[in-house]
Amino acid sequence: MRQPAGCPVSFTLPEQCSLKLAFIPIFYFEVNVMAKKYAFLFPGQGAQAPGMIKDVADVFPAAKKVVDDVSAIINLDMAKLLWESDATELSRSDNSQIAITTASIALMAVLKEKGIEPSAAMGFSLGEFPALYAAGVLSFEDVISVVRRRGLIMQAVCEEIAAENEGHVPGMSAIIGLSPDKVKEIAAGIKDAYAANMNSVKQTVISGTFDALAAAEKAATESGARRAIRLKVAGPFHSPLMQKAAVEFEKAIADVKFADPKIKLFSNVTGKEVLKGEDAKSSAVLHLTHPVLWTDEEKVLGSLITADSDNEWTVLEPGPGKVLSGLWRDTEFGEKYVCAPVNTVDSINAAAL
Repeated sequence: MRQPAGCPVSFTLPEQCSLKLAFIPIFYFEVNVMAKKYAFLFPGQGAQAPGMIKDVADVFPAAKKVVDDVSAIINLDMAKLLWESDATELSRSDNSQIAITTASIALMAVLKEKGIEPSAAMGFSLGEFPALYAAGVLSFEDVISVVRRRGLIMQAVCEEIAAENEGHVPGMSAIIGLSPDKVKEIAAGIKDAYAANMNSVKQTVISGTFDALAAAEKAATESGARRAIRLKVAGPFHSPLMQKAAVEFEKAIADVKFADPKIKLFSNVTGKEVLKGEDAKSSAVLHLTHPVLWTDEEKVLGSLITADSDNEWTVLEPGPGKVLSGLWRDTEFGEKYVCAPVNTVDSINAAAL
């Protein structure tokens, strides 16, 4: 007979069988699943390379779309600039700045499709502008227009400085193997030489005129520097020699809106967190004539990550090259929180694992 729904079912065991009931204790464990967070480090001038991100744009439509959108905004064939230019052409500020920015933002677009978005961002020199975009301070259209104008202004000023120095192009040199204080001391003793980038305890960059750099490189070598490397940049960035560019750039961005950051954002000028859009705008101008306090930024970011025990942090370098990954490796945080360069199809797929 069919058992009515909801009624208990009864059954009878044979006499030779017995039923033993065992009570098994059930334990409940609270599992704390850590959320994933990402910090993005964006490279600056000198990271450019012919053909950069070509494989990424061929595979991921989101990257190619960024390249095409940038072309439309500034009326310049970015695909041709990125993939058909030689190293000399790319080293010009009016080319390298927009090329690197386009590459970084294109990589960021692909990472976003993979579910990877930053909770903190900072950029080295020019890289501060993709960081401003990542933090929501600048819109896509504005960051592209601003970087384009910045590159044109800086290239023009660099050419003026070169003309004033009998065609000798100004630039920057990385001094390897001396303390930052020693490099500052050397630069202070040479006219038109300035300590510009505090890259790490092992590496400081000097900006200057052609003759000033030659003198600084010689003095650094005589003081025990392992190497003095002339960088692939077009001018004496982050030094008072760029004052005219700073004046022109301030006029160029006067009407551009800089919103408050939506994520953690750090400044080259102060080495600290940026909290207000107006401060980011001021720093964007000061940026041209003031040193890059990269080691200070690394300490602030590293302390933030270390103190955040509730989340699992990953550090990525979306952009050409791997310089920032190397600098991060030299910090006290680099062994535990490895920074991975992301600029190829394979590295994007690895980051998404």
